[in-house]
Amino acid sequence: MSRRRPAWAGRNYSLLTAAAVITSLGSNGALIAAAFAVLEAGGDGGDVGLVAAARTLPLVLFLLIGGAVADRLPRHRVMVAANALNCLSQGAFAVLVLAGEPQLWQMMLLTALGGTGQAFFSPAAEGMLMSSVQGEQAGRAFAVFRMAMQGAGLGGAALGGAMVAAAGPGWVLAADAAAFAVAGALRAFLDVGHIPPRAPGGGLLADLRDGWREFAGRPWLWGIVVQFSVANAVVGAADAVYGPLVARDHLGGAGPWGLALGFFGAGTVVGALLMTRWKPRRLLLAGTLCVFPLALPSAALAVPVPAAALCAVMFLTGVTLEIFGVSWMTALHQEIPEDKLSRVSAYDWFGSVALVPLATALAGPAEVAFGRTASLWGCAALVVLVTAAVLCVPDVRNLRRRTTPVARGVPDGADGSADAERPVGGLG
Repeated sequence: MSRRRPAWAGRNYSLLTAAAVITSLGSNGALIAAAFAVLEAGGDGGDVGLVAAARTLPLVLFLLIGGAVADRLPRHRVMVAANALNCLSQGAFAVLVLAGEPQLWQMMLLTALGGTGQAFFSPAAEGMLMSSVQGEQAGRAFAVFRMAMQGAGLGGAALGGAMVAAAGPGWVLAADAAAFAVAGALRAFLDVGHIPPRAPGGGLLADLRDGWREFAGRPWLWGIVVQFSVANAVVGAADAVYGPLVARDHLGGAGPWGLALGFFGAGTVVGALLMTRWKPRRLLLAGTLCVFPLALPSAALAVPVPAAALCAVMFLTGVTLEIFGVSWMTALHQEIPEDKLSRVSAYDWFGSVALVPLATALAGPAEVAFGRTASLWGCAALVVLVTAAVLCVPDVRNLRRRTTPVARGVPDGADGSADAERPVGGLG
């Protein structure tokens, strides 16, 4: 009897992918809707920034706790609870917008609740995804998952923008709340029977210390997280602050900048598609080399290049960054023990977002002090510097893809059995 889906796409993987596509469609539109909801309520750009910061702050504060909770409790329950919180907060946000004039503090509070839900959801979701595929096919599975997510993100942003223009931001926020409800219902059907029972720990603080030891004991892991702490911060500042300003002054306004961001999203889809076929032997070496082009958008804005050239640069950056993303997920899946996946993912997420608010806040003063062009060249130089530095870590250059799986646990195998194998953690 022929299969209707690939052998590596087990039940859990399929449910996770479907739910992720649904929430990505809703959330990318909701980001646009939230900004316009603030503006339509009489706010300005500073108020939009405050609402965005209200989401980021609890995300940073609760990520590590969320990772420890996800490794202590059944991950699918943590995911469903987080989706329920996101559904309720977005639903209340939608009601406020549709009912009249929401207050800034109300929007900040509800957005903060959404960030709290994300802090608990993300480590649990990453751990659940990594435990749902076989080691040998992990790279392809992660590439398909990310391709679906990126495609849904592109579609969600386009659809959300059109819906905001046609029906107003309130209805887009309501659609996002409904998307969380549907995705949460799908995730409730995840099967965690393949995950070995976890021995009782010594409490939340002990779990956090255990996760830190797992994280700090692997130079390739903390080295790349530190790299992206800096890279994400400066690129986030360039995209959020300098990009729109350059577009306004040199490229003809918001339209070309939005088009360039769309090309970046299209590049990520192409990069994920490429990684369904390409399996680099040295995972982290190939991935890290593909981070260098992340400096190109800041350099292009510093020149600044014409809109067509900027779109080409953004597309190339999207392709190469997605190669890193798939390689990184494959390395985590291969090297980290299953019972610590969520805690390690939480440290990864924490490093990725912790400096973004600070860098965004300092972008304006940096422009005043050094000028916009110099600040953008500084962003590009920092990306190159930290990426070159992480290549000095031997494990980043030498970590290889495993070809012989080692028995560990009983993940959601391709054959649906309870005795499938996958690699253990630790460098080979």
